[in-house]
This record gives sequence, structure tokens and C-alpha cells, in this order.
Amino acid sequence: MKQDSSIELMPKKLGFWHIWALGVGAVIGDGIFLLMGQGIAIAGPSAIFAYLIAGMSQFCLMIALAEMAVGMPNAGAMSVWVERFMGKWWGFLAGFTFAIGWVIAGGSVGIALGTITQWFFPQLTGAWWPTIFGVFFISLFALLNIVGTEIAARTQLYLVLILTLVMVAFALIGIKDINLEHFSPMFPHGISGFWAAIPLGTYAYLGAVTLTTAGGECRNPRDLPRALIWSSITFLLLYTFAQIVLQGIIPWDQFTTESSPFTEAAGQVFGWAGALFMNVAAWIAAATCILMGTLYAASRIFFVQAREGFLPAFFGYLHPRTKTPVYGILFIWACSVGLVLLGHFNPDFLYVELSMQLVLAWMVSWTLALIAAVLYRKRAKEEVGALPWKQPLYPLFPILGFIGIGIVFFGNFIGSPMTIVRGAIWMGILYVLFKRFNKAEQYHHPYESNDSHTNVK
Repeated sequence: MKQDSSIELMPKKLGFWHIWALGVGAVIGDGIFLLMGQGIAIAGPSAIFAYLIAGMSQFCLMIALAEMAVGMPNAGAMSVWVERFMGKWWGFLAGFTFAIGWVIAGGSVGIALGTITQWFFPQLTGAWWPTIFGVFFISLFALLNIVGTEIAARTQLYLVLILTLVMVAFALIGIKDINLEHFSPMFPHGISGFWAAIPLGTYAYLGAVTLTTAGGECRNPRDLPRALIWSSITFLLLYTFAQIVLQGIIPWDQFTTESSPFTEAAGQVFGWAGALFMNVAAWIAAATCILMGTLYAASRIFFVQAREGFLPAFFGYLHPRTKTPVYGILFIWACSVGLVLLGHFNPDFLYVELSMQLVLAWMVSWTLALIAAVLYRKRAKEEVGALPWKQPLYPLFPILGFIGIGIVFFGNFIGSPMTIVRGAIWMGILYVLFKRFNKAEQYHHPYESNDSHTNVK
């Protein structure tokens, strides 16, 4: 199997725990700590099942994609996988939509990070403080990514371990304060309220697949599927358990989006100190999304696509000492800062329209990646047979993955068809630009086989 020479330029310094932390940290962000209150307010106790469906969809998707992560470990992840079996445009679209989703998240999560930070400084009441804090920490995390992948990954690991311990402590200690009456009625707003919470659950669990972009820097390819599975199990168990305790402590009709519901619940159980520690957890959650989601994952996809000739060459530059895609990181930093500033003046546009486009973009990326996973099994049987790890019960997880995407798509866009129209417009413009400026005619795919049955161009 021919390896991509550009990926070999990136040192392989990431182990299992680094990748596990990337997967867990990419999931746990403002969708859990801030927007869960909105999900519970519109669905009541049934939000537990709405979020569980969203999380299980991610779990099935990750199992289905794990084979390709092992067989084709690459920083471009779905971009490289889809291109091999479906062609250059579809590969570019799969990678670019996933990366652009993370860029949008840099703005929304950046604002959330700033808002959470301001909680620690109640004397700072000006409207600009969340924006200032958001820009500051995005800049700091960009610097960590530039200095070196291992430094950023180690920081991510420490933060996620602290976060996990805090959430486990909250769930275990909070059990004694659960009031079972808070779970009735289970569907206070009917099935429509339940469906309306699924998009928020989707947003909460969206980033799990991000760890596949660590393939090019993973020391042992077998660590990828292990990290995929165990990070999924971690966030599913941790947050389902914590959500059950949360809703058992606070009645569903008292939830708001003005502060983290976990902070409010911890304040009731443990007092001011509990609220402080939970807000630290919320801060870590948002920080890890930006540190190794927005700035790490998106820059790696842009790096690979630039090396393939699909994006301007400066995205493919590696710093000679740190071996990090410096210009890509700086570009994503600039976009994230710009979105944070946009969110200050027009938060509804960022949190409603752009966040919906984020979900749509990732729906496209996931669907294309799942199709590639099925084609991988069909057209590269010998290669799949030789893998050190294969997904169990095939084709169960791809089927469940497609069903999950369908449910998520229905829940997200049934009430907002114009989101799909606007998404189709910008993807159409992207297609025109791709055809106009694509310079990858002579590009040799890193996993291209001489067997025409295993590679479709």
C-alpha cells in the first residue's frame, strides 16, 4: 500500500490516549453545557432519548468508518477516502464540508467560551467581555497548535481527563438528589417537542468523527479504531448519565439558555463551590472543541487538500521545525475570530443560520464517508481482509449510520427547508470554483491501486 508522502512529513507522535481525548473533547462543548438547557426546555424529560439518538448515530457512524481509518490513515480522512472511490469532486466536498463546519464552530464555541469565562469575573459587566475572552483563547489555542501537535494534544488530554472526572463526580454524587417526579410527564410537548430536541442533540455530539483526522500523526494505526470506539462509549455513558441526574435535580420547565444547566444543578447540590467546578468543566469543554477540533482537524484537512492541488498551496505549508500547517492554522484562527466578532453584533445569524449550515455540511460529509465505507468493502475486499481490525457485524453499522443520518436530517431540516436551499447554493458555487481552479489533474492518490476494481476515478 502506497503511503502519502506529504503525510510522512508530519511526525507520528499521537498515541491512544491523545486520540481518545481528541474524540471526547471534540464532542463535549457548548452543545452540552449551554444548549442542553434549550433542548430540555422544548422536549422535557424526553430530551434524554433525543440526545441518546443523536449520540448513538455518531457511535454507529464511527464504527462504520473505523475500517477506513485503519486502512487509509490520513490527515485528510474522509476527503481521501471518498476521493478514492467516488472521484475528486466528491472527495473534496466531503473533506471541505467537514472542515468548514469546524470553522463555523470556532465562532459559535468561541462566543460560548467567552461567555463562560465572564462567569468567573462577575465584576466585568460590559457586553464586549465575552468577545474579548473568546478572541484571546482562540489566539492562545492557535499558538499551541502552531508550536507543535504533541503539545496541543497533551494539553487536550489533561483538560479532557479533568473534565471527565468532574462530570463523573457530578453524576455519582448527584444521584441522591434525583426527584423521580421531575421525569413526568415524559413528553410534555408531545412528539413534536421530542423531534425538535434532536437537532440540538446532534449539535452536541457532532464532533466525534474528528479524531479520524489524526490518522496521519498516529503512532500505531490500531489505536485509531480503539480510540473511535472508546471515545464514543465515554461520551455516550458520561453524558447520558449526567443528563439523567441533571433532569432529576431541576424540573424540565425551569431550564433556560442563560447559563449552563449543569452549573445551576451543581450549585443546588454542592453550593457555590459546585457551581464553580462545573463552570470550570464547561470552560474546558468549549476549550477542547476549539483546541483540537476547529484548529487541529480543519487545518489538517486543508493541508491535505492543498497538497492535492484542490486548495491554494499556502495551506499545504509545514513549518520546518514544528511540522505543523502554520498558514492553515492562521487562516482558521482569522475566520474564527471574525465569526466571534460577527456573533457579537448578530448572534442570531451565527447561532441559527450558520449553525444550521454547519449541521448540513457535516450531514453531507458523513453521508459521503459512509458511502465510501460501503464501497471500500465492495471494491477492496483483499485490502479489507488484511486489515488488523475490521468492523463487527457488517453491514449493521453502516445501515444504522444511514438511518441515524436520516433521522438527524429530518429533525434538523423538516421545519427549515430554506437551510437546504441556501446550502445547495453555496455548495453549487463551490463546485463551480472547484472545476475552474482545480489543478490536481496529475495527482496520484496515496492509496491508488493498479487494480481498477479498487479505485474509481
